[in-house]
Amino acid sequence: MTARASDRARYEQATAHLDAPLAIVDLDAFDANADDLLRRAGGKPVRVASKSVRCRALLERVLARDGFAGIMSFTLAESLWLARSGFDDILLAYPSADRSGYAELAADPKLAAAVTVMVDDPAQLDLIDAARAGGSEVVRVCLELDTSLKLLGGRVRVGARRSPLHSPAQVAEVARAAARRPGFEVVGIMAYEGHVAGVGDAVAGQPLRSRAVRLMQATARRELAARRAAVVRAVREVVPDLEFVNGGGTGSVQYTAEEDAVTEIAAGSGLYVPRLFDNYTSFTGRPAALFALPVVRRPGVGVVTVLGGGYPASGAAGTDRLPVPCLPEGLRYDPQEGAGEVQTPLLGPPADDLLIGDKVWFRHAKAGELCERFDALRLIEGDAVTDTVPTYRGEGMTFL
Repeated sequence: MTARASDRARYEQATAHLDAPLAIVDLDAFDANADDLLRRAGGKPVRVASKSVRCRALLERVLARDGFAGIMSFTLAESLWLARSGFDDILLAYPSADRSGYAELAADPKLAAAVTVMVDDPAQLDLIDAARAGGSEVVRVCLELDTSLKLLGGRVRVGARRSPLHSPAQVAEVARAAARRPGFEVVGIMAYEGHVAGVGDAVAGQPLRSRAVRLMQATARRELAARRAAVVRAVREVVPDLEFVNGGGTGSVQYTAEEDAVTEIAAGSGLYVPRLFDNYTSFTGRPAALFALPVVRRPGVGVVTVLGGGYPASGAAGTDRLPVPCLPEGLRYDPQEGAGEVQTPLLGPPADDLLIGDKVWFRHAKAGELCERFDALRLIEGDAVTDTVPTYRGEGMTFL
């Protein structure tokens, strides 16, 4: 029996009493992936990206392990909710325009101590001040560095369009603007190299593209390491007691950890290992999060139809953003229908062995977005469900 067939047997036994659709997290794989992230981080603490987990119970589980420290959140409302839930080190990874959230933050000493907000423009400081509504707590601020690789004098740009702060001087100037402004404290720098951490460099059937990606990433890592170190030096001249410098992502953990300027690593998708993380030479993880859909029709030879399935991931539209049917092995989408809103036909020889009511197991293209489709996750250890925990959606929290 292959490893994947063995996994299917375990999942089928564990969920035999449960109707699909349902979602699971294999805790053996989840914990093994957490160990691998720590190994690659080389002793530097790993801050967990909550958007890639979206389940409080699993955030608590991973943060209970030595080596993981703090949360990287994705909205201010989520940050405040997590702080009220007992998490005490939350870095909001994106700027916010949530005025009511800022009013709450500035009025509550516990929230203000637990949450650090992201800034890359003095206008964001203006918005926060205007939203305080009398709240006088000091707001902790992190500055985001643009990590994009610029070539040919800036005419070619590789990387996500995030912060406008690219040079050491630009970041230091915003640090000065925040540091001299009452009610703010600059405590950190963040730089997410998505073009390294979030782009696979070993795409099956595309050797030339994969080689080009590897060359780009090697160049980008060298350029960013030098620039990030210069940025940190420039900001420390303004803020000598800077608390942290955050960098990385699941696909670049070991490379970012090698930089002396970086004090902590961010990662989250590496815990669930969705399908977009199959195409990396830097690490190999174990798929931990899956969902099952029930067979509801058998339209003909080599075809079954399952209920649901149209759960595309964010990003530029393409087949790589679709969930992938993985168990039993050998099923594929009908190219004329793809993943459907209510029903999804699947083709392939394994279809003839599936009966009405049987489960087909899928992997989502991305990590935490799976949790926006399910209220609960069934936690599996070995061949048994040992717990059922709510997702953010299951707790009534849909932040984006």
